[in-house]
Amino acid sequence: MTAVLDAITDAGYVDVAELAKRLQVSRSTIRRDLTELGSQNLLARTHGGAVPTAVSYDLPIRYRRASSGDDKVRIGRAVAALIPEGSVVGLSGGSTTTEAARSLAERASDVDPAFTVVTNAINIASELTVRRHLKLIMTGGVARMHSFELTGPLAFAALAQMDLDVTVLGVNALDPEWGAKAADEDEAYINRLMAERARTVIVAADSTKFAARAFARVCPLADIDIVVTDSDAHPETVQQLERAGVRVILG
Repeated sequence: MTAVLDAITDAGYVDVAELAKRLQVSRSTIRRDLTELGSQNLLARTHGGAVPTAVSYDLPIRYRRASSGDDKVRIGRAVAALIPEGSVVGLSGGSTTTEAARSLAERASDVDPAFTVVTNAINIASELTVRRHLKLIMTGGVARMHSFELTGPLAFAALAQMDLDVTVLGVNALDPEWGAKAADEDEAYINRLMAERARTVIVAADSTKFAARAFARVCPLADIDIVVTDSDAHPETVQQLERAGVRVILG
């Protein structure tokens, strides 16, 4: 159903026959998916297809997949490979950090716990709760609908009591001059706290984030140890990060 939502959000309309051909599934499968998504108010059915509702233009992260989804999977795997077993890992919200969480879960051996994960992301927590050999800690806080992240005083106070080995940050923008940035000031603040509590800070960001702009600063480049991105990252941008002392890994 994610592919259906991707298509309708991108195009503004989907036709059952065309979508079935594109996704290589039957028309009845597409109709069932449209009916299910319509029941959740994520689209409105039309004759022969569907159009987005106001809700579907601003979908929660669990229903979104960027066009660079394969890049995010590779970045997530590269991030997970950097983290020693037994580490206490902070994970902020985001589609790329979600892939890192999944890869960590796949890496986990039968040691208990193979990893301790501290997160303020509800979607990450929902996936890791059922994973064996992972200890999961949530920060608490107020849920933000659009990002599935917990913020506010409860989240801030919880992080202040913790020491992390590694923090993996998802960002809305990564500026070679200004550092990591987020779209919301509360999310920026909790991400900053998560970075401050860690020995090593990894930013997981696909190359589109280098050209993006965002409102609130998370941390400067001086606070970032490693950036894991994709092979489309512009060489000049990579050089700027490396000159600032940041290790860059192309996932």
